[in-house]
Order: sequence, then C-alpha cells, then structure tokens
Amino acid sequence: MEELKELFSQRKKKFEELIQGGFPPYPNTFRVSHTAEEISRLYRDRKEEDFETLTDRFSVAGRLMRLNHFGKAAFGHIQDRTGRVQGYFRRDRMSEKSFQVFSRLDIGDIVGVQGRLFRTRTGELTIMVEETDLLAKSFRPLPEKWHGLTDLETRYRQRYVDLIMNPHSREVFIIRSRAVDFLRRFLTDRGFLEVETPMMQPIPGGAKARPFKTHHNTLNMDLYLRVAPELYLKRLVVAGLERVFEINRNFRNEGISTQHNPEFTMLEFYQAYATYQDLMDLTEQMFFSLVQTIKGGASLDYQGTRIDFQPPWRRLSIREGLLAYGELREEEMLDREKVLAYGKKMGLEIKGNEPLGKLWVDLFEKTAEPHLIQPTFVTEYPIEDSPLARRNDQKPDFVDRFELYISGREIANAFSELNDPQDQKARFLEQAKAKARGDEEAHFVDEDYVRALEYGMPPAAGEGIGVDRLVMLLTDSPSIRDVILFPQMRPEKD
Repeated sequence: MEELKELFSQRKKKFEELIQGGFPPYPNTFRVSHTAEEISRLYRDRKEEDFETLTDRFSVAGRLMRLNHFGKAAFGHIQDRTGRVQGYFRRDRMSEKSFQVFSRLDIGDIVGVQGRLFRTRTGELTIMVEETDLLAKSFRPLPEKWHGLTDLETRYRQRYVDLIMNPHSREVFIIRSRAVDFLRRFLTDRGFLEVETPMMQPIPGGAKARPFKTHHNTLNMDLYLRVAPELYLKRLVVAGLERVFEINRNFRNEGISTQHNPEFTMLEFYQAYATYQDLMDLTEQMFFSLVQTIKGGASLDYQGTRIDFQPPWRRLSIREGLLAYGELREEEMLDREKVLAYGKKMGLEIKGNEPLGKLWVDLFEKTAEPHLIQPTFVTEYPIEDSPLARRNDQKPDFVDRFELYISGREIANAFSELNDPQDQKARFLEQAKAKARGDEEAHFVDEDYVRALEYGMPPAAGEGIGVDRLVMLLTDSPSIRDVILFPQMRPEKD
C-alpha cells in the first residue's frame, strides 16, 4: 500500500510539473487520423522501400502500455480500441515541447502521437514520433500481472482495469455484442418487431421468482422491478402485433452463483399462430446459425467438451429423464409418497405439501440436468410447474412446453401460450394459494392480464433465452460474471 502511495505521488508530481510548464491538464484538441487496426491493415503488406517515399503523417491516440528506453530513444506500445501500434521516441526527432511531455510519461497514460510510418529491423510497423501530447494522466499504476485466483474478484469489481490489461476479456464482450446483434437481426429478418416494455411493474409476472420491491413517492404505490417481460409482450400479441421480441434486463432477488446474477439479460419473443414445436425448429436454426457466425463451424468447445449444434437436437420428456437418470421405476412415478421419499433422499428442500408435478421437476433438475451436455429439448412439463403454458390436448395434466439444456444448464424456456382467460384466472388463483403457503416465487394474480385475454389472444408460442448463459457457451466462460461487464458484488472490504 505504501508503495502504491509513493507511485501515485510520483506520477502526480510529473503531472503538476507539466501544468506549471503551461501544458493544459486535460486537453481535448487532439484528433485521430488512424486506428492501430487501420495502420496494420493498410500498410502491413507494403514493401520497405515504400515507406521511404511515404509522406503521410499519422495521428494515433490510446493508452501507453509499454515503454522501453534505449539511451536517448525509446519504444512504446499505444493501445486503442482496435489493438496496439508501436511508437519510436527520439529526442532529436521531437520538438522541445513534445520532449517535455515524453520525459514525464508513465505506463497507463492516455497519449496522442503524430509522425511518419516506418518498419523496424524486425519488421514491425512503427510511428516515428514527432509530436507527443498527454491527454489524460494515469495516477494509478497498472498491474504488472493480471491472473490467478487472488485477482479474480478485482477483475469483476474493477472491470475497467481488466479490460485494459486482458485481451481475452475484451474479446468476450466483443463476442457478446456480436451475438446480441445477430439475435436481433435473426428475428427482425423473420418479421419480428422489437419493442420495449416496463421495467417497473405494479404486478411482477411472467416467471416464478422473488422480485425486487421499490416505492414511487408521487403515486404513493409499490412497484416491482420486472422478473420477466412476458405478460406485457403477450398483451401486445392481443393487440395484433403478432411477432414481437425484447432484449431485456430482468431482476430477480435471488442468490448469486456462477450461473446467477440478480440482474441479467434475456431475449424474449412471441409468435402468433405457432406452437412450442415450431419454436424448437426456430431455436435450432437460430443457435446453429449463431455458432457458425461466431465460431466458424457447427460446434464449439466448452470447458473441455465439444458441443455439437447441428440439428436436429435430442428431445427428452421429464418422465423419460427421471427414468433414465434417477432411481424411480415406472410404476413408482405416480406414487406420491415414494416420489416424496426419493426427493428427501436426494436432498431436496421439501415441506411435504408440494404437488407431485413440482416434485418431478425438482427431481429432474437434481438427477437428469447435469447429464444434458449436448443440446437437449426437455418436454412434457407437469401443469403444476407451468402456470402460463397451454395444456396438452392429449395429456391435460401436462403442458406444451420445452426447456433447452446445454452443458448441464437451462439456456431457454418456451411454451405454447395459454390463451384461455378462465383457465388462466384459475391458475393464478392456485398460485395465490401457493404464495399464501409461503412460496415467495409463486406468481401474483394479474387481473389486467386476464382482462386482456378476455379480448382474445390468438394461439401463440413464446420463448425466453438467457443471453448471459448463451454468451458463456460462445466464449468458454465458466462463470456468468465473466460475461457481465459489471456483475453484482458484495460490498468492498476496507
């Protein structure tokens, strides 16, 4: 800590010397002519003799990441948003003003340099610096090493330093941006309309989750940060916007882990005159095309395992999964007491009043989910666990729903939508009973949504895709914190 204070003091002294010498402290007059990537792309194939006749001057700005002195000269690397370019600093090539600036530079400073381009003996494109400007001083020294478990929390907490020092982190968020852009274009190309729905809602709905609660002073009413945009998007389907989607931020007052962050990003979309089976086909094509675009092929490596996105993907019902990966036999599946006993054996938190269907789903997540590494559509969810999904016509105790699992975790959830207002009202009331029994994640009763259904909603299907978890796959990231720029953290200790 004392060493850091000393370095801070030394850098501040250099900065004050420049100000006393008449240099502006934070100028905004430097203009960039080329990025590092543009210089490389335009001139990397030029022959050495071409640079002798090249009279163009290049202006580059960025962070000084390296500075090696060799007597009266120095080489430095300047990093901008596209990469790095080398600068060659010689006192006899710079004005006295520029040398005064150069002599007080530190690693991490934001600088602007101007000069002509040449190639060094090792073949590296380099700017022969003629003018140097300090654009912003870095008072805090950059870390010399940026790896290991001891630095992991600091990387998340000080993402701005992580992105400066770690090219892999920058690549993760570049891929994230490309992936979101792809998802948006994939849907708009198919006639979907992008919309925005409220983040603050009088009634939180659309998912079984514990909401964050706040209060609006002027209206004197409680509001909730949305757990999902589902019920508002389906109101738009009622309104005649037959294909809608939103790339949204959701908020759930739940635990933090490698797979969960209280604030996260979802892609949610709805299509009239479609079923959950139609969305299976759409999802296969969406993910397959996305992986091809980002990774250049039909598969990717995630945490040491090759995952193949070539359609068609496996389909597995909840019942089939329990029989394949659990210990229950076929004849025991409908015996609530035996299912309850098995749940206790597997360590489920059981109160004793859970519906049989919920026990099935909880046991499936415990026994089968870790085995679903390759893309798998899990189907035939019990109605007790799906209060917004349409009943199956042949099996009314189940709903037309799927969840997509990849690498042992849920990536997407979809179903044919329940558009019967009476059935929806009855299921809301059942959820209200569950909430009264202490289920904090149970749905609220949304009377206005039922009223919307009473105007008539066309048959439809909808889906939510976890963007953060999808990006984890695309970037081989083990934790959701690796793909969220500023994940939620505990208060920083002194």
